[in-house]
Amino acid sequence: MRTRKMLKLQTILPMLALAAFCGAPARCQTAPGVTDNEILIGSCSALEGPSKFLGTETVTGAKAYFDTVNEAGGVEGRKLRLVVSDDSYDPAKTQACFDKMMSEKVFALGFFVGTPTAVKYLPLAESNKIPLVGLFTGAQTLYQPLRHWVINVRASYFDETREQVDGFWNTLGYRKIAVIYPDDSFGDAVLAGVKEALKAHGAEPVAVASYKRQTSQVGGAIDIVKAANPDAVVVVGPSNTVTPILQQAHSKGWKPLFSTVSFVGTDELITEAGNDAEGVVITQVVQPYYLTDFKAVTLYRRALQKYYPGTAANFVSFEGFVDAMVMVEGLKRAGKDLTREGLIRGIESIHGLDVGLGPQLKLDYSSKDHKGFDHVVPTVIRGGRAVPFTDWSMAGAAK
Repeated sequence: MRTRKMLKLQTILPMLALAAFCGAPARCQTAPGVTDNEILIGSCSALEGPSKFLGTETVTGAKAYFDTVNEAGGVEGRKLRLVVSDDSYDPAKTQACFDKMMSEKVFALGFFVGTPTAVKYLPLAESNKIPLVGLFTGAQTLYQPLRHWVINVRASYFDETREQVDGFWNTLGYRKIAVIYPDDSFGDAVLAGVKEALKAHGAEPVAVASYKRQTSQVGGAIDIVKAANPDAVVVVGPSNTVTPILQQAHSKGWKPLFSTVSFVGTDELITEAGNDAEGVVITQVVQPYYLTDFKAVTLYRRALQKYYPGTAANFVSFEGFVDAMVMVEGLKRAGKDLTREGLIRGIESIHGLDVGLGPQLKLDYSSKDHKGFDHVVPTVIRGGRAVPFTDWSMAGAAK
């Protein structure tokens, strides 16, 4: 009997001592990457390689918002620190980057770039039960089926391609729509969106052709689609592959209405393609970064100028900034006793939140829906700038 009592005391006393030492619950925080003074967030992104513009700008935007929050005192007194590692938009590098984030013991992940890499990270985030917030991709696999640990901010490629196809079909009267896409999961995702949108009109693409991802070997794909004489062509890829498609098509005297989705990196495309980018339609998932009537735009530009002087504003870094806004809002709602599950529940509690992007872009989440925005903003490149429009006849006039 005495032995049993001694064993019981040996079990209880350390627990009492720990409770006395901890005092406030936050001091006993067991969530990885969280201390009394800091929250550690990890990011795997394209910091090197041909798509590094997308990765570096996404991270810059996220850091700019974190810097803003930190200067104001952080979240519950904790400063946000972003640890970033490169995956070069290369699926073969994803496991090593994820493992590095786990070895850093980050609390959550965010600000990733690309579909081919995302499809590798999704099951890793789910199996390790770590939140992944804000991915620069709109592939449908991120949205359906619902993934508990994955939080999307942007509208999907299905949303973007539906806006494009409906504009072509309903306003411009274009019936012959084609697709040029990379032979990877990104290309497949956008192609699926176009097919789904055309299906609603009882139609299908008049031609589709793929090219080798991350290359300028696009001549064969151009010839296949050109032969079908389409009215409009949805061109899929980052700017380093869309640019040669536009240039080679125009050099052959072929000038249908070209469109592409937000992943292209609008500002880099304008820089790289020059006059060949004129008239291209691009659907955006955030408001144009130069429209300072929107409070979020003003906040973003002020933060960029203050913390990253000399860095040009652009669509990509603005999206990273907005993604960080969602991350921080979730952290605030999770409360002082921060847990990974608490972050997810915090974001799920966001309903109709106006973050300063206008009435059509209000954040809305639930336990059954992890997509923040549904709305997209169509733009057309004119005079070296992506100009937003609501009347699709403007896109036709630019052809």
